[in-house]
Amino acid sequence: VQLQAYGGGLVQAGGSLRISCTVSDFTSDVYAVGWFRQAPGKEREGVSCISYNGGETYYTNSVKGRFTISRDNAKNTVYLQMNSLKPEDTAVYYCASLGSNYDLFHSIIIRFSLMQVDYWGNGTQVTVSS
Repeated sequence: VQLQAYGGGLVQAGGSLRISCTVSDFTSDVYAVGWFRQAPGKEREGVSCISYNGGETYYTNSVKGRFTISRDNAKNTVYLQMNSLKPEDTAVYYCASLGSNYDLFHSIIIRFSLMQVDYWGNGTQVTVSS
């Protein structure tokens, strides 16, 4: 399984950006996917995750109400819509696969919280200027 994140860029505080993650696998619609980020000098942290069919989502507290995760399995793509961006959202954003349709979403959330991923994608830089 290969995951590729793209769509990052420079945006002003208060602005919006949508980043995407393509999952290259003919069975990509069975994978739960998470978004993680790593700011300079900080540890990587979980941002959001979504079930294999998009029916369930989870957000870390710092992005609730501002970020929305979604997926289009016909396009093998998971999105992260980021609104009301803040300078502290500046980071490299990574996507990763986190289990499959055999896993209850509660277990996916636990794996997400512990960053127990199956496959990491590359990162895409998001920079929010003040």
